[in-house]
Amino acid sequence: MTIVEHGAMGRVAYARIAPNEDLVQGIEKTCLAEGIRNAFVRGALGSLVDATLVTKSDGTRVLVNGPAVEVVSIAGEVRAGPDNTIAAALSGVVADTDGQVFGGFFVPGGNTVCMTFEVTLEEWLPADASA
Repeated sequence: MTIVEHGAMGRVAYARIAPNEDLVQGIEKTCLAEGIRNAFVRGALGSLVDATLVTKSDGTRVLVNGPAVEVVSIAGEVRAGPDNTIAAALSGVVADTDGQVFGGFFVPGGNTVCMTFEVTLEEWLPADASA
C-alpha cells in the first residue's frame, strides 16, 4: 500500500554536531532547538568514532570499529510523534579505516561524532497539521 503525504517544504537548516555527541540524537536536538517538527536529511559530511548499524533484512546489529569511521552517504527523516516527541530515522553507508563499507540504519546512542559532523536538514510542513 502506498501512502502519499501532501505538504510543503519549509526552512533549510545547516547544523554542526559537536564531537562526542551521538549522530541521531544530535540531529533530533538540532530540530528541537530550531522548532522543526518534521524534516528530511538532505546531506551530511563527517566521521564517527565507531558506527553501530542495524540491517533491514534481518535486524543484525553491525559494529564498525574506528577510530574515524567515515560516513559515505546518509539519508533519513525526522518526524514528530503524536505525543510531540521527535525521532530521527537515518540510514547510510560507512567505511572503516581499512576501506570496507557497511550499510544499514544508524542505532540511536551508538554513533558518536569523531571531530564534527555537518548536516543539512530541510523542514517538511505536512498539509495535515496533526503529522
